[in-house]
Amino acid sequence: MNNKFLALLTLLALPIFAFAEDTLNTGDTAWMMMSTALVLLMTPAGLALFYTGMTRSKNALNTFTMVMGAFVLAFVVWISVGYSIAFGANENATLQNVFGGFGHVMLDGVKWTDLSGSYPTYVFIAFQGTFAAITVAIAAGSVIGRMKFSTWMVVVALWGILVYAPITHMVWGGDGALLFDAGALDFAGGTVVHMNGGLAGLVLAILVGKRAGLNTTAMKPFSIILTAVGAALLWFGWYGFNGGSAFGANAIAGLAVLTTTLATAAGAVTWMLLEWFVYKKATLLGIASGIIAGLVAITPAAGFVDVSGAFILGIVGSIVAFFGVIKLKKIFGYDDSLDAFGIHFLAGLWGALATAFLALNDKDLLWDGPLKESGDRMGQFWVQVESVVVVGAWTLIGTIVVYYIASALTGGARVSEEDEHAGLDESVHGEKGMNL
Repeated sequence: MNNKFLALLTLLALPIFAFAEDTLNTGDTAWMMMSTALVLLMTPAGLALFYTGMTRSKNALNTFTMVMGAFVLAFVVWISVGYSIAFGANENATLQNVFGGFGHVMLDGVKWTDLSGSYPTYVFIAFQGTFAAITVAIAAGSVIGRMKFSTWMVVVALWGILVYAPITHMVWGGDGALLFDAGALDFAGGTVVHMNGGLAGLVLAILVGKRAGLNTTAMKPFSIILTAVGAALLWFGWYGFNGGSAFGANAIAGLAVLTTTLATAAGAVTWMLLEWFVYKKATLLGIASGIIAGLVAITPAAGFVDVSGAFILGIVGSIVAFFGVIKLKKIFGYDDSLDAFGIHFLAGLWGALATAFLALNDKDLLWDGPLKESGDRMGQFWVQVESVVVVGAWTLIGTIVVYYIASALTGGARVSEEDEHAGLDESVHGEKGMNL
């Protein structure tokens, strides 16, 4: 792991604890292992339930399987080659901008005694692996009910290598990485995770086509209760997502926990008010959606902003996501089944750009970049713009390439008309859930 990245980890631990570099601290280690477990909970439990509750009953098991299958396969891909591409070093300076290389394939060269700052590198690898797994799982929400499970599994494997790992390297990969060197601020994954996964979902949804009967057939959700439980579990796990991104049990982790809670609550209240204003009713699905919008919006800024920043991020993030879900999808006519793009991409985009203006001008918090070096917020804003453009372009092109490869390898990406009509629980998996 390169020196600049280790310096970043050390800086984040300094405000309270002044440990020597590469000295094991049991408190930091315990916090990072707990954070890893919390982020793991977010996908095969939280996101799976959140998505399953919104889909039709005949596709409920397929939805859960798409998310859980994505998580387990993506983690295997991460350990096999993804970590090496994301956080490895490349001797070619040009390639190092976007690609870490294959020096750590199957974690070759990484010892169990190695440290990342004040905790084991193996824990860092596991922590980052849960990020890789949830990112691709987010995209599943856009293609529920009409993509082959076999195609989806190929997409997961290829996307983790060709799209997620290079983007992670560019943003978080340390010295020589394109957006890291530019000073892009992304505390816990506004661009790396949410913009990336949300845009990938939209691309896949457009390429695979709309659901049969969309706008002519009632598509009632399986269980809003399950969706609400999923949202609650996602919120719970998000403390590991954002708090763990401080890389230690330190003051920045405490800041991230508070801002995450506040922005999420503000997002949920905002969505309730928007529904009341537009429809004269507040819904449980709306509250759950507002929770996720607030969580996504605060993610790129959780360890950089104060209470006022968290309020603004949560409120505006919810407004932006509400517009994406209620209006934008109708305007452009795309079929984003469970609104992965509307919530994750749009709220993530808002959070990434707003961070330039809302981040505290405190050198103990900020990463290297225009804001830290000279207090230049407009300069930082243009760095943030560069980061969202680069990530968006890479995701767009990479996802298209991955889709066509996966489609060719599996004889087409779309399920048959008969299977889609019957439901994918029985036709694809041979299982049957509750008939609601």
